[in-house]
Amino acid sequence: FIASQHATSEEEIPDSSMTAEDQEEVEEIGNVRQGKKRIGSFRRKEDLTSILFPGASPEEYRAGEEIPIWVDLVDSKKTHLPYQYFNLPVCDSLELRNPNNLKKFRKNLGQRLQGYNRRASPYEIISRKDMSCTTLCSVPINAKKAKWLRYLVERQYRIHMNLDGLPVLMKATELNYAVRGFPVGFKAPPSYTGLDRDEYFLYNHIKFTIEYNQSPNDKNAVRIVGFHAHPVSIAHQGEVQKGLSLKTCGAKPVENDKGTFLALSTSGSKDVIQVIYSYEVYWEESNTEWSDRWDIYLIGSPDDEVHLFSILNSFMVCVFLSGTVATIIIRTLKKDIASFNEMRASLGSDFVMPEEESGWKLMHGDVFRPPQNFNWLLCVAVGTGAQIVTAIGLTLFCGFVGILSPMNKGQTLTLTIMLYVLTGSVAGYTSSRLYKYFDKGTAWNRTTLLTATAFPAILVTMFLVLDIFLAFQGAATAVSIWTILSIFLLWVCVSAPLVFAGSYFGCRAKKISVPTKTNQIARVIPETSWYLKPVNSFFLGGVLPFGNVCIEVYFVMSALWLHQIYYVMGFLFAVLIVLMVSTAEMCIVICYLQLSAGDHQWWWSCFFNGASVGLYLFMYSIWFLFQKMDLVGFLPVMIYITYMSMISMALSLFCGAVGVLSCFWFIRSIYGAIKVD
Repeated sequence: FIASQHATSEEEIPDSSMTAEDQEEVEEIGNVRQGKKRIGSFRRKEDLTSILFPGASPEEYRAGEEIPIWVDLVDSKKTHLPYQYFNLPVCDSLELRNPNNLKKFRKNLGQRLQGYNRRASPYEIISRKDMSCTTLCSVPINAKKAKWLRYLVERQYRIHMNLDGLPVLMKATELNYAVRGFPVGFKAPPSYTGLDRDEYFLYNHIKFTIEYNQSPNDKNAVRIVGFHAHPVSIAHQGEVQKGLSLKTCGAKPVENDKGTFLALSTSGSKDVIQVIYSYEVYWEESNTEWSDRWDIYLIGSPDDEVHLFSILNSFMVCVFLSGTVATIIIRTLKKDIASFNEMRASLGSDFVMPEEESGWKLMHGDVFRPPQNFNWLLCVAVGTGAQIVTAIGLTLFCGFVGILSPMNKGQTLTLTIMLYVLTGSVAGYTSSRLYKYFDKGTAWNRTTLLTATAFPAILVTMFLVLDIFLAFQGAATAVSIWTILSIFLLWVCVSAPLVFAGSYFGCRAKKISVPTKTNQIARVIPETSWYLKPVNSFFLGGVLPFGNVCIEVYFVMSALWLHQIYYVMGFLFAVLIVLMVSTAEMCIVICYLQLSAGDHQWWWSCFFNGASVGLYLFMYSIWFLFQKMDLVGFLPVMIYITYMSMISMALSLFCGAVGVLSCFWFIRSIYGAIKVD
């Protein structure tokens, strides 16, 4: 089955080096030959580079200057288990001579968690210097290493590098495709090799093409506008010696040829394959402007217009529903409140609630009654949710105003973690104020401690269990003990004290006032309609909010799991507002119907009605797993399910807190408008 995906004809393997994964990424990167720039429809006058890298300026290289190629991870869509490039049997890193290139690279927290480790590749690149076939080194590959390389080829792993900040592309204009990274090797079926089994081949020769244009400031300097690679599999003959060329590596360009492919086959456990790595470099002048050099990574994407109009559609639907719901509720409430207050004013002190009166007004003596069970847990959940709302909102706002660059590796994750840590006071203040309203404050320390530790402890436990599996697998995303220790110190020394500080001020603040008194004896709750029963309202509460943003969720998940580029942070910030407004609306509507039906126990209902959005996200992620992803093996699926569970829990707390706080505001507003002793 995999062989049929990799090659179906004799010409495909040697000429294009294009796998099934390449075909899938054609839709992701775009049609190179198509000149229409759909991305321009929503960037206005700004170029793509200024959006991806706010404040960036072009780097200029003079002739003869050393330019390093930095290696990224070796990863695959089929496993999401990346490996470090130098874990492969390859040549050692190049010793850089330029002092500007020797500056120590400091990884941020997000890069450490994602496994990024920038190192110079073995390939030496000199500005505007073409290089014919040049040997690097000879590496012996034993049977164990060969088996692992066959596994990488089988799972369609790709090697990622970057030059001057540009990711390497496999580009073929005549074949109409461009794909990020190049494969480790390829697998040929028996129909191609003539053998009785599939054969695996290693790409050991890379042909680099670097596109440039002249600097307008210096005629002797150039700006890099393109970085392409074409992998070749060739079994070099001879030994690598400095100053000497091989018969298969000389002035003539190296091409894929069926008779000279380098096979990864061993006949015994002690067999060794001697692999000679080599490369070529060609500089080509291009008409592409430096500000447009990122356009090729997004040109022709069929989803660009769908992306834009889906966001506008969600926003307009949200505005329309907001107006409709607000009109219905305000008109109904205004009529009820006016008639109630008129009757109250006419009768004065002799006023008694009419027996035939029904609806939400009868709940004035019970509506502000604290939840009967686990009120401290609700305080913890709402406080944590308020912290997540603040952190995510600030992160997306930073991306919206250009402070956050979506293409800087690990920056988004680092900023999100730091803002979550620094907004601990929001969680402590919210949970303590709510707890002070629910209770006399006898156990505020327990509530504060759980607010500071409960959600982070769950996430850290899940992460550590997953990290153990990744460490045994040797994945690049396995986090070191020092990174785990730094996260622990952030939690203990920064986040927890801020939570306690916020809780202190929340406890000292004045108790939340409500417009009506609570009766000593609770009103009996009558039988409610089917849609107001807890389980049914739970599923109904998240339908509209998630439906409003589900298309945007698809684009975000494609960026997370399908290696697509996502950079429209302004739209994502707008979608966050749409989600919050939709969640608040649905929770308020269901709460109003619940009170009208005589059910005054709304606290937990409002939380779960909002939190159901997280459940819909998790169910959507399961659909995405089976329909859009092609994971192979238990551990890749475990990674996906674990991370999506974390995200779904965070979204549940996010929307649950929005639901409770918006309903509390709504109830205080409507009962404050009626005159009840």
